[in-house]
Amino acid sequence: MSLCAGFAETDITPPIGTRKIGWIIRIVSDEVLDPLYARAAVFADGSARIGFVQLDTLSVRWTTTADIRHRIQERYGFPGEHIMVSATHNHAGPAVSGSDGYRDEKYVETLVEKVVATFGQALDSMVSAEIGIGRTVEFDITANRRLIMRGGTVKTHGTFDDPDALCFEGPIDPELAVIAARSPANGAVLGVLVNFACHPTHHGGETTLSAGFPGCLAAELKRQEIPVTMYLNGACGDIHFSDPTGRRPPLSKEQLGTALAGDVTQVLYGLDYVDDMPLGAASTTVQLPYRQPTEDDIKGTARGAQRFVDPNVYDRQMPALLERIKTRGTQPAEVQVLFMGDHALAAIPAEYFVQNGLRIKEEAAPTHALVVSCANGMVGYVPHAEAFKRGGYETTFGMGTRLAPEAGDILADAAIDLIKQGAVK
Repeated sequence: MSLCAGFAETDITPPIGTRKIGWIIRIVSDEVLDPLYARAAVFADGSARIGFVQLDTLSVRWTTTADIRHRIQERYGFPGEHIMVSATHNHAGPAVSGSDGYRDEKYVETLVEKVVATFGQALDSMVSAEIGIGRTVEFDITANRRLIMRGGTVKTHGTFDDPDALCFEGPIDPELAVIAARSPANGAVLGVLVNFACHPTHHGGETTLSAGFPGCLAAELKRQEIPVTMYLNGACGDIHFSDPTGRRPPLSKEQLGTALAGDVTQVLYGLDYVDDMPLGAASTTVQLPYRQPTEDDIKGTARGAQRFVDPNVYDRQMPALLERIKTRGTQPAEVQVLFMGDHALAAIPAEYFVQNGLRIKEEAAPTHALVVSCANGMVGYVPHAEAFKRGGYETTFGMGTRLAPEAGDILADAAIDLIKQGAVK
């Protein structure tokens, strides 16, 4: 079989004055620090094709994902169910999601058309390719942002300067995986996909637009003659680049992007490439139960509750949230897996906790599983079940944390089952 690959990217930087999303409160942009992009990658093995779309946005709605897939399939004949649409989870981007009518619909329509055109450019650029998949581990950039406190609660973004801070609640995922395609003619790298788990929150509470550290990563690798870099965020729901121990100062987006670029370069240097690799895709839709909140949950007074930035936002959204839970019963969510040789990329439409992602990686063996969060929709935070007992921001009941504790395992079970069953050509 003959492998082919194609990559493309398009500037999707919104105009100044566009609404931002990613910091609970409403912010209108007044400055652009660096460009935001939509990126696409397509791969073919002679019998199957798979595609990736990556947006420098906070998230992507399921309806937007479906629209993008439908237009691509109609325009180019590419199977929509074989396309993963993911967001980097950038906190300094435009309001492409959100409730209360806050989404910038005009920008979203422009964005969708740009994404579809970018995918077409990737298809047009397809050439014979060799593919290499490798990894390294990175322990110096991230930390679990949830600290267990005396008394048994959790504080999100706590520090060990607090005498009540005892320990990290959970681990990190140090794996940084790289999927690279190169020309067999001259060895030039056509593009790379980078999978790593970390919250991109730089400039989130400001009026500036930025692609954050994933943008800096792509820019640094472009200076090294890698034309397109797609950042596929891992299970980053409780993972951040700040250091609660105080052993190092906070990393700027430039420092973080440059460090990750160094990791990618290290992987590329030792990568083994192949000219044949089976590709495929599979997906399923699961029904996730909603939480059944107590009065304390609704009021924000439950043990360990941590309402960030503007507590009133929770109160304003509560009537609509309670009505949703009453009328809908469950939240549908797509779990998708794209297969590349002995690797499988599991797309989860959530801010997925690292323990959930690590469970998929562990139990999917011998397949080497990678987890892509904020992909093909967004159902909010999905912590691991034990996290709900201690509280913290991510488990505090609200529009962004509306699912029952078992949701994390339901999504993981679905991903593991798909991986075990294998690809559907």
